Amino acid sequence: MPDRERASLVSWAKSLVPDADRYTFKPSPYSSHTLLLNALPAQGAGRRVLDLGCGPGHLAAALAARGYDVTGIDRPGAAGDVFPRMVRRIDADLDHGLPPLETRYDYVLCADILEHLKEPARMLARVAAVLAPGGVVVASLPNSGNLWFRANILFGRFPQDERGLFDRTHLHFYMWDGWRDLFASAGFRFEDVRPTGIPVGLAMEGLAGSTPVRLAETVSYLLARGWKTLFAYQFVVTARAVSR
Repeated sequence: MPDRERASLVSWAKSLVPDADRYTFKPSPYSSHTLLLNALPAQGAGRRVLDLGCGPGHLAAALAARGYDVTGIDRPGAAGDVFPRMVRRIDADLDHGLPPLETRYDYVLCADILEHLKEPARMLARVAAVLAPGGVVVASLPNSGNLWFRANILFGRFPQDERGLFDRTHLHFYMWDGWRDLFASAGFRFEDVRPTGIPVGLAMEGLAGSTPVRLAETVSYLLARGWKTLFAYQFVVTARAVSR
């Protein structure tokens, strides 16, 4: 993602929901948000995207601006009072499944949502039914095998944080093999996986964008590339339904 586009997205996201920490846009070039956006072609050309758990629409708006036809789904009230006008929004509780949809989608985006659902395998099976021929799922998945997560468990700690690997609203905690098995149980195989580094800039907001923070995020990303099961903060995956 070009620096100019990233800066524009950050400014827009802050003006949209300045106090909604859970939905903060992560601008680092190694973050899940950047990697999710980069997983889709730069030009949408009218291709349809379904954004599950869209929140206030950070990613949906970025994709719509690229020419995608985007529909976002989230529970009533999750988007706040302001939502991007170029994105179609459907209010629905995803724990009750997908609402009726009138079309099929080239991409289904699952950004930080599956770990919050009571039955993520059932949701993935329903997603397979709304994919257009050749369509794929693009998802960001937290890594409970991350060194920080393991260290906390080793020392008898299980924090209840507002966000991150120990987000108190997570219902499921999977390592790499667990995520792969979950998708396989719903009939998907991974075609691509990209690990993310730790979003140091979010933990040290006063220093975000500074040289030390950028260096720390680069090192974290390189470690994740070298040993994803231990150092990845999240996995950004592209998955395709297996023909049966």
